[in-house]
Amino acid sequence: MKKILFLLLFTTYFAKAQEFLPLYTANNIPNSKGTKRKDSIANERVYRVATPGMYCFFPGTQENKGAAIVICPGGGYERLAYIISGTQLAKWFNTMGISAFVLNYRLPNDPDLVEREKAPLQDAQRAIKVIRNNANKWGIKPDKIGIQGSSAGGHLASLVGTAPADMVKINDQLDTVSALANFMILVSPVIDMGDYAHKGSKKNLLGENPKPETIKQYSTQFQVKKNTPICFIADAFDDKTVDPHNSLLFYQALLENKVTSTLHVFPQGGHAIALRNNPGSTEMWTKLCEEWMVEMSIIPSTLKK
Repeated sequence: MKKILFLLLFTTYFAKAQEFLPLYTANNIPNSKGTKRKDSIANERVYRVATPGMYCFFPGTQENKGAAIVICPGGGYERLAYIISGTQLAKWFNTMGISAFVLNYRLPNDPDLVEREKAPLQDAQRAIKVIRNNANKWGIKPDKIGIQGSSAGGHLASLVGTAPADMVKINDQLDTVSALANFMILVSPVIDMGDYAHKGSKKNLLGENPKPETIKQYSTQFQVKKNTPICFIADAFDDKTVDPHNSLLFYQALLENKVTSTLHVFPQGGHAIALRNNPGSTEMWTKLCEEWMVEMSIIPSTLKK
């Protein structure tokens, strides 16, 4: 009875800007041992997520263009840099009339997890389901829901875009709601878990000695299909942390599968290109991204009167 009551409240609740919305009921979190623990946050980083959820940022009613995006903060799957690759981006998306949701996803090093590598993907898929289920109430078009990620968050976003199945069916009313993203925006993304892997992300996600088949499964360039959502990728040639070959491999897979996408590799910018104050032409990435969203009919070029 309590579960049903929660779901009724959950689906009718209209989240306000920056309000935290849990993804699951307390006793129905998938892939969990049920360990009692608390979130661990320090220096604008989340190091442990006890309550998977998302911070909701909504544009004004008049500015709302009907699109939404789930933002996956980076942090090497060890922590979540929720300010620089989360809330700052959410506020930028709001300026374009896009509803933004900063994901507080479980990290694979959490001893509460049954299967470490599955938890981030489960939480990201669940976020899309929650948004799509509430699309009408929140003024969102259910076919305009995207996923964005920077660095390891980019890997998670690409996992969502290429996942072959719904990993988060938990016997509730959202089981029948699609977890598919309609578009992807990747910034300095981790993609490969093989030769070009970011060692920290690979170790944190897959453990010390993953099997070859697991490495391939989580190297998302191998998971791209013809129905993979359209994608915008921004990277920097001088990224010394995550090899830009990651972006190139993913774009090549998109190209070979005829998935309409774009890749911008700027001369400067280093790792995890920021929202603002980037060197040289890298500062153009946000404008290019906005124009791409207009070109792909994710958002209109002007508000309808």
